[in-house]
Amino acid sequence: MAVSMADITKLRKLTGAGMMDCKNALNDAEGDFDKAMEIIRKKGQAVAAKRSDRETSEGCVLAKSTGDYAAMIALKCETDFVAKNADFVALTQAILDAAIANKCQNIDEIKALPMGNGTIGDAIVERSGVTGEKTELDGYYFVSGAYTAVYNHQNKNQLCTIASFNKACDEKVAHEICMQIAAMNPIAVNEAGVPEDVKQNEINVAIEKTKVEQVQKAVEAALKKAGINPAHVDSEEHMESNMAKGWITAEDVAKAKEIIAKVSEEKAANLPQAMIENIAKGRLGKFLKEVCLLNQESIMDPKKTVTDVLKESDPELTVVDFKRFTLRAE
Repeated sequence: MAVSMADITKLRKLTGAGMMDCKNALNDAEGDFDKAMEIIRKKGQAVAAKRSDRETSEGCVLAKSTGDYAAMIALKCETDFVAKNADFVALTQAILDAAIANKCQNIDEIKALPMGNGTIGDAIVERSGVTGEKTELDGYYFVSGAYTAVYNHQNKNQLCTIASFNKACDEKVAHEICMQIAAMNPIAVNEAGVPEDVKQNEINVAIEKTKVEQVQKAVEAALKKAGINPAHVDSEEHMESNMAKGWITAEDVAKAKEIIAKVSEEKAANLPQAMIENIAKGRLGKFLKEVCLLNQESIMDPKKTVTDVLKESDPELTVVDFKRFTLRAE
């Protein structure tokens, strides 16, 4: 039977499928819209099942604020070409709008929301049928507070941040804070927000690193005292290479190995524990300055911390919460 352009357009609006897919589905369904939509849905399910093991490394990340609430979500796919398609971006926006309107707590709740003649989950499956690529939701986060702000890095839909504040604030300041989160990737608002296991791991790493450095310093000092350049014997490879070049002798290498073994053992057994712990605590402090948002140097003015920037705007202003999501490996 002949299928009219009006029917094709109507089905496209209902499903988001391509014009040819809609035309073929209507022809196969003999003009029955319900059957045509089922055909398109099944096509999407077939594609989704076939490509279930594929990696979705591209996609569209969007964020939105409604004043005291903000959220962001990523609709992921396999290629950049599909991710930049206007219909794909529009679907991502529609899903985000629905999630915010219903203040969903997780992706499963979002998938269950109605969309078109089915659910958002159905719409995502149908999109797989349209694009021929695996499509899935990921990166859903939300924050709430007296005031919220969002940032889409360079408007490329690849990296977004959202932040909430304890009170209404200058839009420019809120925007800069969201940019700070995007650029510096903090893990917590302040030190209290850093998990204790993360802090302890940093302390453990710092202690071991400090011990290695102290032993190394002692070894280098002993080698220099013996008239041997530490850089010439800092590895087996260098020893072989430098002997071949005539920079050191076999006797030098044997002597260096003896010194390295003896001094390393003696120094490791007599390291001042208090000093090691103090250095490790200093390194933890540096780590916390780098990963805690309020402690970080402002990207807009490195002479100030983020706390300074907030206080200059309003003495009582602070960040309550934030989230960051990117499609790119870092």
